[in-house]
Amino acid sequence: MREIEAAVVRGPEEHAVETVTLDDPEPGEVLVDVRATGVCHTDYHAYTSDDTDHPVVLGHEGSGVVAAVGDGVSTVEPGDRVVLWVLPSCGDCGYCRGGEPYLCQARRETRGRMMDGTRRLSQDGEPIDHFYAQSSFASMAVVPERQVVPVADDVPFEIGALLGCGVTTGLGGVTNIAEVESGASVAVFGCGGVGAGAVLAANAVSAGTVVAVDLDPDTLATMAEIGATHTVNAGETDPVERIEELTGGVDYAFECIGTPQTVQQAVASLGPGGTAAITGTSSTPPAEIDLGRFTKGISVVGNIVGFTQPRVDIPRYARMYQNGDLDLDAILTRRYELGDLGEAFDALAAGEVIRSVVRFEEGA
Repeated sequence: MREIEAAVVRGPEEHAVETVTLDDPEPGEVLVDVRATGVCHTDYHAYTSDDTDHPVVLGHEGSGVVAAVGDGVSTVEPGDRVVLWVLPSCGDCGYCRGGEPYLCQARRETRGRMMDGTRRLSQDGEPIDHFYAQSSFASMAVVPERQVVPVADDVPFEIGALLGCGVTTGLGGVTNIAEVESGASVAVFGCGGVGAGAVLAANAVSAGTVVAVDLDPDTLATMAEIGATHTVNAGETDPVERIEELTGGVDYAFECIGTPQTVQQAVASLGPGGTAAITGTSSTPPAEIDLGRFTKGISVVGNIVGFTQPRVDIPRYARMYQNGDLDLDAILTRRYELGDLGEAFDALAAGEVIRSVVRFEEGA
């Protein structure tokens, strides 16, 4: 075991950087020296929620270097540069064996715990909960091997962190779920991390018309820089009407916020035979959809982390970044230290950032 620094949340919007104990990795687990962690709305919801169990260390978009491995670990070794994937998976259920680890229900059984039901974090003998079996708002983390994905040594840590959840959800929505083809028309509703990933991927696959919809002018300007052919400020213009004017209805719509209004708009923006990929959240209220839209042959599918197979897709996206096909640098708008996590959450809630990271090493 070792002493590490971690942002410990002890109540809604109550946290501090504290010294805590991290146990050694058990069989099938990996100890990672964390260098950067993305700041995601999922963390923010847990940070502000009355339903979160406390104390807990949040963080689920980590990247870093393998420091040690537990017995039986064969896919990484000390010194490897890695991305920490968000979703725990068992590797043995029908979904995992069928190449759909994003549907594995093991994560439902690991709330606050590791895969074996125990914890590795504590302070003065008091257990501290984990988050998505990762807890990477900390200088080190113990993570199940299946969530540890090796990447090339020249992938910057902060770029690796972007690939741990949100941005990859948007990338995978385009490349894995919708399989957007060259020349297709696309609308993206909400251009935070998930939506920015969708815009980047649409550009990478040479989509035709790409309409980015958001409320923030600076965010929309960035979307135009990374591949959106048109932008719509939904606070000033009805996005469905504007998309109809531009395209007659898009082939693919990506809803990337999880609100009833944006779900309705995404479905309403589709042309005949179009597909809407919806990124919901567990707290999303019900949305009303005009059932008459289905007489036009549309499809609506849920976007669960971009249907990502982490050991296949994350290295692929990292190579696309290295080749200049994904401008991930453009959407990384702020960097913080661990002591500034509260400020990072405030900026996220205020819509001031597209994506931000907490860094644990200068220049990571």
